[in-house]
Amino acid sequence: MAVDYTVIVVYLAGMLAMGWWGMRRAKSKAEFLVAGRRLGPWMYSGTMAAIVLGGASTIGGVGLGYRYGLSGAWMVFTIGLGLLALSVFFSARIARLKVYTVSEMLDLRYGGRAGVLSGVVMWAYTLMLAVTSTIAYATIFDVLFDLNRTVAIVLGGSIVVAYSTLGGMWSITLTDMVQFVVKTIGVLLLLLPIAVVKAGGFGEMKAELPGAYFEPLGIGGETIFTYVLIYTFGMLIGQDIWQRVFTARSDKVARYGGTVAGTYCLVYALAGAVIGTAAKVMYPKLPSADSAFATIVKDELPVGIRGLVLAAALAAVMSTSSGALIACATVANNDIWSRLRGAVRAGAGDEPHDEVRGNRAFILVMGVAVILIAIALNDVVEALTVAYNLLVGGLLVPILGGLLWRRGTGAGALAAVGAGGLSVVGLMWGYGILANEPVYYGLLSSLVVYVGVSLATKPTDAAVLAAWRERLAGRGVEPVAQATPVPQ
Repeated sequence: MAVDYTVIVVYLAGMLAMGWWGMRRAKSKAEFLVAGRRLGPWMYSGTMAAIVLGGASTIGGVGLGYRYGLSGAWMVFTIGLGLLALSVFFSARIARLKVYTVSEMLDLRYGGRAGVLSGVVMWAYTLMLAVTSTIAYATIFDVLFDLNRTVAIVLGGSIVVAYSTLGGMWSITLTDMVQFVVKTIGVLLLLLPIAVVKAGGFGEMKAELPGAYFEPLGIGGETIFTYVLIYTFGMLIGQDIWQRVFTARSDKVARYGGTVAGTYCLVYALAGAVIGTAAKVMYPKLPSADSAFATIVKDELPVGIRGLVLAAALAAVMSTSSGALIACATVANNDIWSRLRGAVRAGAGDEPHDEVRGNRAFILVMGVAVILIAIALNDVVEALTVAYNLLVGGLLVPILGGLLWRRGTGAGALAAVGAGGLSVVGLMWGYGILANEPVYYGLLSSLVVYVGVSLATKPTDAAVLAAWRERLAGRGVEPVAQATPVPQ
């Protein structure tokens, strides 16, 4: 294992070095939070693919393949579909807004009436997303170094908090590009073909496993529908995803770069399911489907390659963890703390050094909180379900309504956030956290309340809508100053 350990240690050291390098570039709020809005298509595509394909997509995707066969690809597949929909239909408009958070977009659209409440819901989502990613370090470091759970979470979480705090989005962008390359090589180019060959090829896999393992809808129609509601729609509105859209150099980069990333996700989904199916042939009686990834890597890959593939799994976890962490800190600082404090000094926006220091402090504080919660929490699936149920049930309707329906009002948006969020929480209490009903009925109640209250209240002020249309067109906001060129 010495060679494998060396590969992992070099990788982790490289992540910290990227954080230090990113710190030297992050001199303003825009550079720290959205990489100066200067990413070209190559870096944008890589970092977008990296953040959406985390530990759940890699380790969990292989686990679903182990349990259901090729139809286990549906979870990650719906993530890819959501990213494609976001990129094709909404990303250009989102990028032109030149904001930092989803709540700022809601304030622009509805006249400053939905920010704090939507910020609280989005903060809860990003916090739980960061926690679930941090918990995943326990699985990887247990395979690597036989560390106990708490030490593994502290080690992995501390590295992510360190480089994210140092350089913000610049550091995360640089590390995500490395992570994207490592994941592509480790999972697609190495683990996938090796797993298929070790299982005897597709012919042997079909002979050994039931036919249901090769049916495209074998996982069940209701499960696929739930995945679409949670993950496809979740991709459309999450702060962690939007904050990456804000990094695009132009609306064209956001559209076409995101389309490339979404297509990559579809390929990654199928690869994970095939690897899991191959693992089922080799290890038919594993105690847990989620251990399929670690088992096949540990037992079937040669020295060196094993270290690279485990680094790929670590990369998947770190990319999602860092993206969720900076999103959580951005929302906490800009949408909640700054608004509740109320007495923001005139001209504070013209002092980028102070802005950077404040956001850096929030990343550090949120990072410590995430590590502590991850140590205390055991069930990753329940935490992730709570996060996405709150996001989709509480925010999907007012966000998409604001983008698509002119008659939507601030009162309708606030009522929809409250009704959807409370319905989701109450139904999870009644039906159970993992039940499908909370997101179904929560989303329905949010839609009914949004439409009803919007029609019953005074339309949004014409001046607010006019300013909104100007921002959507890329006007009405000062252009971001261009600094040193960024690699494509």
